[in-house]
Amino acid sequence: MTCLAVAAVTAGAGLCGLAVLLAAAVVTPVPILSMTAAAIVFLAVAYAGAVLVTARRVSPGHRRTARRVAFTAGSLVPGAVFAWAALAPAPPSPATAMAGASPVQVSTGSTLTVIKLPARGGASRSPIVVVHGGPGVPELQDNAKAFASLTDQGFDVYLYAQLGTDGSTRLDDPRGYTRGRAVADLEGLRSRLGLSKVILIGHSNGGEIAARYLAAHPDRVAGLVLTSPGPLDPADTSVNLVSGRLDPARKAQLYGTLLQPRSLLGYLLLQVNPAAAHAFLPDAEADARNDIVLELARPALYCRGAMPAERPVQGTGFYAMQYPQSATAPRPSDPRPALAGLPTPTLIIKGSCDYLSWRSATTYRDLLPNSRLIYVNGAGHNVYHDGNTTVVAAITAFLTHRPLPLPSYTAAAPPAGYEGPP
Repeated sequence: MTCLAVAAVTAGAGLCGLAVLLAAAVVTPVPILSMTAAAIVFLAVAYAGAVLVTARRVSPGHRRTARRVAFTAGSLVPGAVFAWAALAPAPPSPATAMAGASPVQVSTGSTLTVIKLPARGGASRSPIVVVHGGPGVPELQDNAKAFASLTDQGFDVYLYAQLGTDGSTRLDDPRGYTRGRAVADLEGLRSRLGLSKVILIGHSNGGEIAARYLAAHPDRVAGLVLTSPGPLDPADTSVNLVSGRLDPARKAQLYGTLLQPRSLLGYLLLQVNPAAAHAFLPDAEADARNDIVLELARPALYCRGAMPAERPVQGTGFYAMQYPQSATAPRPSDPRPALAGLPTPTLIIKGSCDYLSWRSATTYRDLLPNSRLIYVNGAGHNVYHDGNTTVVAAITAFLTHRPLPLPSYTAAAPPAGYEGPP
């Protein structure tokens, strides 16, 4: 009997147990039932493997003892370690609250955390609503800091945490986190706040949500600003390339965190049954783990060496982020036909260090005839968080109908210094 044979038995039993766990989770969302089934299969396969290994390699007089040793070493000890690692919940992140934040219930049933930055001297222009990215990454404090200067220009600025993030509603069923619900929540918020027409500033995935809102409610949008907008083409998978911008040490930390047994099991359950994942990994714990993952990935959102010393990532929503990308999520509708030709004034901003594809930005430019694309050298995905004053200056100039500080970029191909995919 060899250690290699015992390890092979353990691995085989583990794979069988995991397969049964995921299969059972399709049928029932109750974790104890699927885990019991998995444990029974794991132990049965491990015992059968121990019998097989000892029958071939151990003399008859020592087989019973060898079988016990092999079964204990190959199943009970690793199984107990895995069970401890997978079943012991992590402590949740401390609750965060931003001064001036208020809960606002909208017609969809969502309660959204909203911050209003009132125009200084009174509002004289269309109000601005900032649609954060992720999905599931509210960044309310950083966005408030970035866009506070717009209040000097007569704009009321509203920031809100989308469904499933920060202090906003968490759903019992993760399958409710869809792009359609995000658009409906935004329309409900506009109506609840009594805003006739709004200017939308959408970042990353929030850019896609803002564009989908424009497609559904073109008469409600006075202007659109898209920073590092998420791709509209389902075939564009550049959203998965963020870790490629991390250095090897940081990437190892990130994947080590993602592959922790409990986190990995929650993610796998989400791929087969979101209700089972939610029952196993509740919101508070899932969000706390998500905060850690996104903090480790944060350098990828900036040019190398340019990450600002911001506060740690907090308030993110695991299920709001992961369910729309999961195997069980329905394919989203294509908003491009409804967007094509809309005359809404639009500014698109793309940084040289963005990990998203170049065409994720030019798609919007090509669809919207009254749009302008500007390219910001030395700016990352989070173009307005890295201290680059040109970005907010460009947004301010666009919204106040003044000349932009950067020229429009009209070519189809990216500039020579662009670091992202084409």
